[in-house]
Amino acid sequence: MTPGGGSGPMKDCEYSQISTHSSLSPMESPHKKKKAAPKRKWEVFPGRNKFFCNGRIMMARQTGVFYLTLVLILVTSGLFFAFDCPYLSEKITPAIPAVGGILFFFVMGTLLRTSFSDPGVLPRATPDEAADLERQIDIANGSSSGGYRPPPRTKEVIINGQTVKLKYCFTCKIFRPPRASHCSLCDNCVERFDHHCPWVGNCVGKRNYRFFYMFILSLSFLTVFIFAFVITHVILRSQQAGFLNALKDSPASVLEAVVCFFSVWSIVGLSGFHTYLISSNQTTNEDIKGSWSNKRGKENYNPYSYGNIFTNCCAALCGPISPSLIDRRGFIQPDTPQPAAPSNGITMYGATQSQSNMCDQDQCIQSTKFVLQAAATPLLQSEPSITSEELPLPGKTTIGAPCATLTLGQPTPPSSMPNLTSETGLTDMIPLKEEHEGHQFLTPEEAPSPPGMLPAGSPITHSHTMHVLSLASQDSLHEDSVRGLVKLSSV
Repeated sequence: MTPGGGSGPMKDCEYSQISTHSSLSPMESPHKKKKAAPKRKWEVFPGRNKFFCNGRIMMARQTGVFYLTLVLILVTSGLFFAFDCPYLSEKITPAIPAVGGILFFFVMGTLLRTSFSDPGVLPRATPDEAADLERQIDIANGSSSGGYRPPPRTKEVIINGQTVKLKYCFTCKIFRPPRASHCSLCDNCVERFDHHCPWVGNCVGKRNYRFFYMFILSLSFLTVFIFAFVITHVILRSQQAGFLNALKDSPASVLEAVVCFFSVWSIVGLSGFHTYLISSNQTTNEDIKGSWSNKRGKENYNPYSYGNIFTNCCAALCGPISPSLIDRRGFIQPDTPQPAAPSNGITMYGATQSQSNMCDQDQCIQSTKFVLQAAATPLLQSEPSITSEELPLPGKTTIGAPCATLTLGQPTPPSSMPNLTSETGLTDMIPLKEEHEGHQFLTPEEAPSPPGMLPAGSPITHSHTMHVLSLASQDSLHEDSVRGLVKLSSV
């Protein structure tokens, strides 16, 4: 530090100090932090869906074609009501715009009801349910948890005398109920799955099929209605001013006629196809796969059909709507534990085995520390303790070898142990080195006693100042040394 400049660096140091007084201790932080608001289930929904209005609206993620559907319906109907209906209501009847308005609102209502509702998504299995199902699968296959388990694909149930296979979904971890299927776009299992329709931006299943059918049926009527009265409008104008002048006077009618002409064929054909499916109580998925086709065998028939077209239509369009099973607006309980479901028994066994090995290692280290402390019962206060490398015991393993089971506590010498109180027995069992790193190790008889226990005029032996021990202190020191050596030899 330069003279005269001491105050500057000190000020810099003061400014650069980090204050730790504002940090909260672990005991204070839970009380001072605000509690997070509980989340709803739609916020952590595992499927690929979009939710709006706090979970009330549920759609697929791919909604681009749905917006195209909205634009086509709104633009075509808007042009019809703006440019054609005034002329038609004046020349023919005011009922034309009224009927057109009813059809338009019915089409929009059924479209939004189909697009914004739950099609019948099946909830995925919880970790506990998935683990229980895995155990049932292992028992059914007769395979152990540690070996290879062939994945089961199906279960068979009998419905109205027909054998129906239930497929296992590896994504949802459930056996799908009859007529259910997993949608690859929404990543959900849907009950009575019909198909995924990009035009409505959602799957079509058990809970919204009737609205989808009413949508395409009413849209067919609306398309035919608009196309018919647009042509009527052009014909009436062409009778007064000619065909070309009629097109110039109402160019919107040309656009409407083109859109309706190319749309009516697909919409009407789709309505007819689903009318056939409803009358036979089938789904699009079953019809494409040919699940109940006679080509598979004479005994193959549709077990879900009532055998009557009218009854099948009433069951599909007039039956009760089942409630949603996913409870997307319900709250998540934060205190509920969420254990991870084991994929197989190997993972859990490996974790248990590693934990037991760690416990064995901890016990081994603690036992070794105890042995070293017992073996290092000070023979000399100023001399280093004897390690295992300096005391090789014949017929015994060293501390570096695998640790054996050690019982903690004060060990007692066995009856077969030779008398180690004499100098001869001790030197026979443990060959001491005379010199180690410039120090001289002493036998228990030569070890000094603690200060304050030495008699006056004690003799000096070897190169160090040694004191003669009393009889009681010698016996105590011998006993401690024997215990430490026996404990060290057992390692």
